[in-house]
Amino acid sequence: MTTLTGMEGLREAEGRELGVTDWHEITQAEVDAFADVTGDHQWIHVDPERAAQSPLGGTIAHGLLTLALAPAMTSSLLSFEGFAFALNYGYNRVRFPAPLPVGSRVRMRATLATVDDIPGGAQITIVQTFECEGAEKPVCVAESLARVYVGA
Repeated sequence: MTTLTGMEGLREAEGRELGVTDWHEITQAEVDAFADVTGDHQWIHVDPERAAQSPLGGTIAHGLLTLALAPAMTSSLLSFEGFAFALNYGYNRVRFPAPLPVGSRVRMRATLATVDDIPGGAQITIVQTFECEGAEKPVCVAESLARVYVGA
């Protein structure tokens, strides 16, 4: 766990890798539940028999399911001290360079790319790289934006 303490701690960590999460197994039940919540029941995600006949050889996780793992994975890697609060501010760029097969394991690597001053705190950009065990390419690369504030 990396703890970033105050503005000084943020600035010292700028450009550094913050850590790598534990592996998380992607199950068909998890993919099906995500499909139910989002209404995205495309067969490549939820029909194992049909997907087995595709060039991918089986079902794959939704790209947005992969991205949705980011908050829990980030909280397992990173904590803030010396701030009143922090807010998710959005994403700049999100890409899904490779599929994430159901039954595989994924983890996230986080790097604090930038720290920019804003009134009352800082806006930080964390590059989140999701890696599938044994794969050459990442399955998701996202630039996450957060704002941290020193006063309430």
